[in-house]
Amino acid sequence: MKIKIQQRELSKCINIVQKGISSKTTLPILSGILLEAKEGKLKLTGTDLEIGIKSSVDCETIKEGSIVITSRIFGDIIRKLPDMPIEINVDENNNMHIQCGNSKFNLIGQSAIDYPQLPEIFESNYFEIPKDLLKSMIRQTIFATAQDETRPILTGALLETSNNNVSLVAIDGYRLAVKKVSVNVSEDIKVVIPAKTLNEVNKILEDDDAEVKISYNQGNIIFNIGDTLITSRLLEGQFLNYSDIIRNEYKLKAKVNTRDFQECLERASLLAREGKNNLVKIDISDDKLIITSNSEIGNVHEELPIKLEGNDIKIAFNSKYILEGIKAIDSEEIEMNMISNVNPCIIRPVEDNSYTYLVLPVRLAADE
Repeated sequence: MKIKIQQRELSKCINIVQKGISSKTTLPILSGILLEAKEGKLKLTGTDLEIGIKSSVDCETIKEGSIVITSRIFGDIIRKLPDMPIEINVDENNNMHIQCGNSKFNLIGQSAIDYPQLPEIFESNYFEIPKDLLKSMIRQTIFATAQDETRPILTGALLETSNNNVSLVAIDGYRLAVKKVSVNVSEDIKVVIPAKTLNEVNKILEDDDAEVKISYNQGNIIFNIGDTLITSRLLEGQFLNYSDIIRNEYKLKAKVNTRDFQECLERASLLAREGKNNLVKIDISDDKLIITSNSEIGNVHEELPIKLEGNDIKIAFNSKYILEGIKAIDSEEIEMNMISNVNPCIIRPVEDNSYTYLVLPVRLAADE
């Protein structure tokens, strides 16, 4: 293999595919990047067998070929080289020779024969969604996936399509986040995507309205993002029937300015974090919302005007759980719907049904 390529373009491509490589792999070949040069393109692939990322970049192909090269050292070398053309030459013994300006490196690689193949695009099962929509769906839900492995299915998010709507749903047992958007999709789909995959997709997506092609089969999903393909295994198991959890009945509805509420919660959480259970208490009455938190080192009192319909209430939440949901909402105002201080609180943007956040309250002792 022999190619010439721009340092900046190659470095960018390496940064993308390295997101698919695990530093803890027990298989030496998986610590490498697969390079394949053919017909004016250099394809780079990184995988840990759960997620795989393939990206391509233009190059001058003098001689076609392939090699697997250690990801960390190869990436560090290319990043440190000047922004100039790089010549890469691979000999018959899988030795890589890199030259850029006055810099020369020689690296020992591996044959590409043993590198695992990523799934191919499934042309029959796919739909398209604008990048910015997919990015907002991930941002508004991914934080609510479970972090522990006791219920593996909840460490991913449910991607569901029905009636030309696409929903992304995350649940961790304490809160639930649902984002629904309108997309032209003909088939009904229900797949659970690992949170790690969605995080990497979100990092790679750029903020524009170009389409992402999502294709899938029983065991895998592929995100086609222009010159980059992200493949992932799907999680197996039965996802919770989340629609049964979201009730539209309430005895209290409070409308509050989103940014003001977020800032009050952020200040209150400074002390809540010092306590044993990260607790903030919310007292809603007389068109006021009062936030308090107590710890061994002090207490805080925050007050906000609200528009109240229904009964007064005193309720408490884990400050992290309620704050993360509020921060995910872009609307100027939110509404909080509640039945009692032991039932879930449902939070939505005002006049926007595309996003729903549900958070469980913390039960207070009688003297609190």
